[in-house]
Amino acid sequence: MKFAIFGFDGPDGEAKRKIYRPAHLAKMEPLDAQGRVVLAGPLTDKAGSLIVIEADSLEEAQQFAREDPYTVHGVFERIEVHPFTQIFPKEQ
Repeated sequence: MKFAIFGFDGPDGEAKRKIYRPAHLAKMEPLDAQGRVVLAGPLTDKAGSLIVIEADSLEEAQQFAREDPYTVHGVFERIEVHPFTQIFPKEQ
């Protein structure tokens, strides 16, 4: 099952993002190696980030988002996790 994670940056998000980016990427890499990251990256309007992952449950996706270094260290002041259905590109 896919989940869209929206992380909304706090007031110091941009400055903190530079500090905690290596830890954030280290948290993402094992999931990516397992083929469970559909897409991820910062929003270009600097509002935060979008991460779409494969997880077994909403609770697993929420836990992943809560434990992300960006959440733990206050880059994200707010996170939202939503079930997501991919239409395009078509899965193969």
